[in-house]
Amino acid sequence: MATLTFYGAVEGVTGSLYLLETDSSRVLLECGLFQGRKEEESANERPFPFEPSSIDTVVLSHAHLDHSGRLPLLVKQGYSGDIHMTWPTCDLIDVLLKDAAGLQERDAQWENRRRRRAGKQEVEPLYALEDVEETLDLCKGSDYHIRKNVAPGVDIRFCDAGHILGSAIVEVFVTDEGSDKKLVFSGDLGNCQAALLRDPEVVDTADVLLLESTYGDREHRSMEDTLQELEDVIEAASENGGNILIPSFAVGRTQEIIFRLGQLYQRGLLRHQVVYLDSPMAIAATEIYHRHQNTYNSEDRAALEKHGKLSQGTRKSLHTFLPTLRYSTTTAESMALNQIDSGAIIIAGSGMCNGGRIRHHLKHNLWRKQSHVIFVGFQAMGTPGRMLVDGAKNIRIAGEEIVVKARIHTLGGFSAHAGQSQLLGWLEHFEQSRPRLYLVHGEEEAKQVLRREAKQRGWSAGIPEFGEQLSF
Repeated sequence: MATLTFYGAVEGVTGSLYLLETDSSRVLLECGLFQGRKEEESANERPFPFEPSSIDTVVLSHAHLDHSGRLPLLVKQGYSGDIHMTWPTCDLIDVLLKDAAGLQERDAQWENRRRRRAGKQEVEPLYALEDVEETLDLCKGSDYHIRKNVAPGVDIRFCDAGHILGSAIVEVFVTDEGSDKKLVFSGDLGNCQAALLRDPEVVDTADVLLLESTYGDREHRSMEDTLQELEDVIEAASENGGNILIPSFAVGRTQEIIFRLGQLYQRGLLRHQVVYLDSPMAIAATEIYHRHQNTYNSEDRAALEKHGKLSQGTRKSLHTFLPTLRYSTTTAESMALNQIDSGAIIIAGSGMCNGGRIRHHLKHNLWRKQSHVIFVGFQAMGTPGRMLVDGAKNIRIAGEEIVVKARIHTLGGFSAHAGQSQLLGWLEHFEQSRPRLYLVHGEEEAKQVLRREAKQRGWSAGIPEFGEQLSF
């Protein structure tokens, strides 16, 4: 009999980690960072609840760090097997994990300066670039819909989750003691309204189903209303001379926003604004998106080919589709943006404002009443982004208290996650097989609401705790 143990993304949205064990194999599904408040991120320092060298193989649904960000730590502590993922995910984690390692090393340097002055013991980064390089050597790419054996008695197959480039619904086929069972992990399901990528694919059979619940308690606004609000914000900023800041995740949301701004430009609605993409990582991710344009939905790909000459290179295609787009790669170019008083749309990370260049732009714009801040993705509890969304009047940035006079907007229609009705709609395809259902990747309220909604449709949904184990 196979067992599955929940070691992450059960007490919140981040830290995805599940251990599948059979008589002959130990398979790790996901290996993500805990993100959010300091006390939540401190969980990354805890030892793995298993011996890394005992794991036979790792399977990854997609590149976001809350799903992949502890892989180098796993390798650092002794894991040396394969890590299976889609081909686009292979390309994306090269960028994301290297950036994460750099951030870990910089944070350790700053902390150690403080500790040396206080006479305290110095700390080491969670992992270093050399650990990332070793991790990347273990990554094995796969196409969607190809069933492959990854460990004795364990096969997997990836289906398109439509969340970010390369994101996958993971089907796990387990043969144990002569019994065949199927585990399905939804990964992060995409928002059907989103640009560029296809809708999440239908899967309809499973014995055990893990379903994400990030937006289990709410619906997204329609894309029509969302685009209208974006247009209204741009018009307001044009009239009052303010800048627009868009905190955005480098992978997924940034590419969607650039595409949507390009649509507005093609309609003549970006008359006075210049769009600055102030993130080397987001620029690199956008180029990876271009290399895998075969995963785009047909409608949006046709629009890019018509206006952007997609086949002639990412930068040219984006600049043709959105000619007001500019790239800021160096620190000096980023700092120069803070001298602009009006007419700028600045897209920068991090998406939750808990790091990255966006914090400097917030410092220079939040206190100005003519400024606008647009949130286009999920904001975890305890992050500066969540504080702003929740109406904070003051916020501390880089040791300085900043008054919030800018207008704060939340455009939920741009979310990369499925809303409540989309999650329930995807679940309905399992009506005939009726798997055992477990809700993961959600804050407590979101999971409880989604469980109640699922119950009304005849489902009994479990909400696992850390370390809880199920047999199937």
